[in-house]
Amino acid sequence: MRYTPQGPMGYYFEDCAVGDVHITAGRTITEADIVNFGGIIGDYNPIHFDAEYVKGTFFGQRIAHGMLTLSFATGLVNQLGANMKTILAFKGLEFEFRAPVFIGDTIHVEMTTTETRRSGKLPGGWVTQQVQIIKQDGTVVQQGQWSALIALRPE
Repeated sequence: MRYTPQGPMGYYFEDCAVGDVHITAGRTITEADIVNFGGIIGDYNPIHFDAEYVKGTFFGQRIAHGMLTLSFATGLVNQLGANMKTILAFKGLEFEFRAPVFIGDTIHVEMTTTETRRSGKLPGGWVTQQVQIIKQDGTVVQQGQWSALIALRPE
């Protein structure tokens, strides 16, 4: 098991083992984050932007876009440095959005490596991780898995 609040620059495929755990630093979601993200992608749904409208919903207050939360999670993971210059391709992800993230919530990411498989054709290996995005009260707001092709250590 490995804990990496500020990991080394670039884990190679050979450095990845089933059971490895990585935990990121936290990031607080701001109103500016929601406004900027909504503007970039063109999603102006009132559950993100209209404080009066959302009072009448079961959320009761504005929520962050689910994809904003997931995007910040990828950024937090990159800040660990583990994928710097060693990630060759992102294969895909499967995620479930479980709970809302509100303005002022702080999220972090916890990842556990669940599979490693050397590629027969490509210069790397596939690494799959179980991922949880967790806010400050311990609520898992999103969970799922993602996979990437990680470079082999140079000879």
